[in-house]
Amino acid sequence: MARRTTKTTRLAALAVGAFAIAVPFAAPAQADPSGDAFIDSLSNAGVGVANPQDAVALGQSVCPMLSQPGQTAADAAAQVANAAGMSLGPATMFTGLAISAFCPGAIASLGNGESPVPFGLFGF
Repeated sequence: MARRTTKTTRLAALAVGAFAIAVPFAAPAQADPSGDAFIDSLSNAGVGVANPQDAVALGQSVCPMLSQPGQTAADAAAQVANAAGMSLGPATMFTGLAISAFCPGAIASLGNGESPVPFGLFGF
């Protein structure tokens, strides 16, 4: 019985040691300011989200959607509606807010008088 206890104690010490070594190398958790601002803008617009992390990930996926050939903001909004299980109205608002939060190139183009996506769909 003493031998079994010694083996268990060694395994526990090994596990604690491995954890103690790994902790200093773990990446620190950092807040994402653009993600936080995006969630705030959704809340202010009345677009509720169940999981903020999922909403930020979906919002960040809008820019790559728009960069695909032939893709329009309406198509992206439809994909957002399907992915988030929301109606097209809130999905359109979500998509517009995602563009303003996560697509700096699109916003810069607007500042230069160019329209990279049909923002008329969003009321801009």
